Amino acid sequence: MKILITGATGFIGRNVLKELYQKKNDITAIVRTKTPEKKLLKIKDKVNLVEIDLADIKRLKEYLSKNSFDLIMHIGALRGGRKFDKKTFIKVNIDATEQLLLNAKENSSKFIFCSSVGVFGAIPSELPANEFTPRNPDNTYHFTKIESEKLIQKYSLRGVKAYIVRPAITYGKGDYGFPFTLVKLIDKKMLPISLKRTKIHLTNVELLASAFKKLSESDFPTGSTFIVADYEPVDFWDLVNFISNKINNSNYPVSRFIHPKYFDWGERISKFFHSELWLSRFELISKSWYYDVNNSYEKLNLKKIQTIPEFKVVIDWYKSLKGE
Repeated sequence: MKILITGATGFIGRNVLKELYQKKNDITAIVRTKTPEKKLLKIKDKVNLVEIDLADIKRLKEYLSKNSFDLIMHIGALRGGRKFDKKTFIKVNIDATEQLLLNAKENSSKFIFCSSVGVFGAIPSELPANEFTPRNPDNTYHFTKIESEKLIQKYSLRGVKAYIVRPAITYGKGDYGFPFTLVKLIDKKMLPISLKRTKIHLTNVELLASAFKKLSESDFPTGSTFIVADYEPVDFWDLVNFISNKINNSNYPVSRFIHPKYFDWGERISKFFHSELWLSRFELISKSWYYDVNNSYEKLNLKKIQTIPEFKVVIDWYKSLKGE
């Protein structure tokens, strides 16, 4: 199979590539210009590298006009919290998506898009969030994912066989995002915990990669969407204590548990200063966010992974870095 993938040097993309390597696919990876050589070394011997910044729509159009693929896996995007203006977010996350869709339409390619549960907002308006939950463009990144999904549904009506994958926050070895930071703060006993119990819903990256692989090999109704996360949400207190016990052999100190009102204050201050990053940080550790994944497990026959104990992979990786 001739495959085009974007975001191949990112955390999700690298793990999806591992699945695609297992068969003798002809893989082309679009990577950003000036991508660090260290990242390229991990994939350069197994794929055809093409250096194009997704914000460079003209160059992307020129490349796509001369090439066709059986499958396009669009994983690359500017993530939330990045210091780019809205115009750049739109170019990378929306305009580049449309160019790839146009190529898929012209060449009858299958198209798999990595969206995000962020289309429901950082904190969904109903729990568990599902296909009918209202979309909430509460930050620029989420806005671009919502608009990209609209494009995909439009091109699905025009004959493109397209699927949408919506992962929750993803964890595994090699990513320095929210899960790694969570472990680090718990180790240092610097994480404030709300006295209000909450549930959160994470996605094991290997589970997510397996979902992409199954979608690449199977056919579903065009426009199908799949929320991919661990089989069940996890109680945040339980996860914090699980991490603390694996690192420090004890539950997290009760002195770090504080009244929910302090998180409310933090959110208000973040909104006042228009800080999307800090607002999401306060919300993610003080409110519940989880999703209905039954359809994905049923249709894709996914392995029923539970966050506890699978989150141990992040803890072990963190401990190995401390030992260096």
